[in-house]
Amino acid sequence: MPELPEVETVRQVLRKKILNKKIVSLDILYDKIIKTDINEFKHNLIGQTINEVERLGKYLLIKLDDYYLISHLRMEGKYLYRKKTDEITKHTHLILRFSDDTELRYHDVRKFGTMHLKKIADTFNNEPLEKLGLEPFDENFTLQYLKQKLNNKRHIKASLLDQTIVLGLGNIYVNEVLFLAKIHPERISNTLNDEELLAIIVTCKKVLEKAISLGGTTIRSYYSDDNISGLFQTELNVHLRKGEGCKNCGTEIEKIRVSGRGTYICPKCQKIS
Repeated sequence: MPELPEVETVRQVLRKKILNKKIVSLDILYDKIIKTDINEFKHNLIGQTINEVERLGKYLLIKLDDYYLISHLRMEGKYLYRKKTDEITKHTHLILRFSDDTELRYHDVRKFGTMHLKKIADTFNNEPLEKLGLEPFDENFTLQYLKQKLNNKRHIKASLLDQTIVLGLGNIYVNEVLFLAKIHPERISNTLNDEELLAIIVTCKKVLEKAISLGGTTIRSYYSDDNISGLFQTELNVHLRKGEGCKNCGTEIEKIRVSGRGTYICPKCQKIS
């Protein structure tokens, strides 16, 4: 699933292509991705101009004149910017047509992506955004915030994957963050001390900034339009490196399961106690 750096890369690509485009018509080819009233969705998008492309965690927020189109790519969602005359490929589920005969097409092999259309004033205090936590880049993502949010008995990995606690991290980047912070993913969240929590804050920002600068991580089906391949996979310390030597100590990287997720660790650098 695309995580914060991948969605940020998609945002940057889209922003170059669709700003100031006016929507003149649209086709919904698979209506289950639309999570608000479909008739209002169709009617209210017509005539709207795209003024900005924003992001919150893993959500793309396309800002229109009066609405936000809120899009979650889930497992394999992609946006393709095409000419009106280009062939419509299989697994295209939504087409936004612009006044200059270009189109924005949403493509999703597994059909897990979602879209909400919300009035601007209602966007951040309603689903799907109202219960989200803070991004690591938020100035309020502090030691005090983490101590309050991580006051639970779950594994730290499960807590960091919880989007109501830390927004934007998925399996890849949690594996990398915990390795750099030298914290075992099975540690219980409320046993972490202040030093360890500060390490998480620092490494979250470090990992995400590096990944964004490299266009994210290209694994399986993720890519952004323009064929930009995420280069962060060349920087991975533990994720997908089972059997390889740790870049810090040379110990063989292991793969375990934590909270049902494939988890990569260095058993020497990330001791359970």
